[in-house]
Amino acid sequence: MTTANPAGQPPPEPAAVPGGAGVTTGVLARRLGVSPMTLRSWDRRYGIGPTARTGGGHRRWTAGDVATVEEMCRLTATGIPPADAARAARAAAAEPPPAPVTAAAPALPPAAARSRAAGALPLGDVRLECRGLARAAVRLDAPALEEQLTAAVERYGVVVAWQEVMAPTLRAVGRRWASSEDRYVEVEHLLAWHVSTVLRRSAPPVLPVTAPATGCVLLACAPGEQHTLPLEALGAALGREGLPVRMLGAAVPVEALDAAVRRLGPVAVVLWAQDSARAAPALARHVAALRWGMKGTRRGPAVLLGGPGWSRTQPAEVLRPAGLAQAVEALRALCGAGSGGAG
Repeated sequence: MTTANPAGQPPPEPAAVPGGAGVTTGVLARRLGVSPMTLRSWDRRYGIGPTARTGGGHRRWTAGDVATVEEMCRLTATGIPPADAARAARAAAAEPPPAPVTAAAPALPPAAARSRAAGALPLGDVRLECRGLARAAVRLDAPALEEQLTAAVERYGVVVAWQEVMAPTLRAVGRRWASSEDRYVEVEHLLAWHVSTVLRRSAPPVLPVTAPATGCVLLACAPGEQHTLPLEALGAALGREGLPVRMLGAAVPVEALDAAVRRLGPVAVVLWAQDSARAAPALARHVAALRWGMKGTRRGPAVLLGGPGWSRTQPAEVLRPAGLAQAVEALRALCGAGSGGAG
């Protein structure tokens, strides 16, 4: 059921403007990254619409109308329901220009708030923050992505922000990309870039390593593997734990990984494989068998396998954490044991 506007009154008759004034619904929709149907629905349901006409009678969005609908987009991008966002956007439009209250970012929804509502991406049962993030991503709204991702990390920490906000939204974008003949490539790339940016910024400065006494955690993708975001999340979480990390990134050749392990003497090596074609048990066994140090005190790294590419049956010498939280816990214990042994 729809209403003309929240006051129950028909929208005001648009004022006449010169023929070239204002923008059309189609132009504004492209600018905001939403469909013209969405703008027409907001006009019909919530009274957020164009308020001017050309001399020929065509409706146009004025600068004030555009500012109101941009505020509507910003608020819905945070997970606020459209009806509430419309009321806030109209209230903001009615405020005098120097209104500091309207410039404040809205509070995030409660941590337990979840939603199954339909949206631009197939999200399912997720936190409300995921819906806001998805809306911002589809609109290619970089400032909103940056703001929401940063707020999620600050509020929940890296582990929860990754597992319950970032990763579900990234998976939804990937599913839509796969099912829409590459129509959402730009959405996936922009979202991934800002996730990576926020994760790197959330980690403290890189800690020094005096190998091999203290060692570090070495993060690397299997040869040919390009998915680095899960390792970046792990690196940020470990950095916040005060653990030294070295990130080698995507598609690390076997020879390069071997050389890095021998040079750094890491406490642990995490190998990520998103695709089963990239997961190489022989590589995991090789890294686990590497040794360094004086005779009688030689040691090697613990090896942890991450990602869905690895088989459930892995070599006995390696560990297989169930997720980011478990990986952080295991590596914290390994680094604590390593430093204790060195002392």
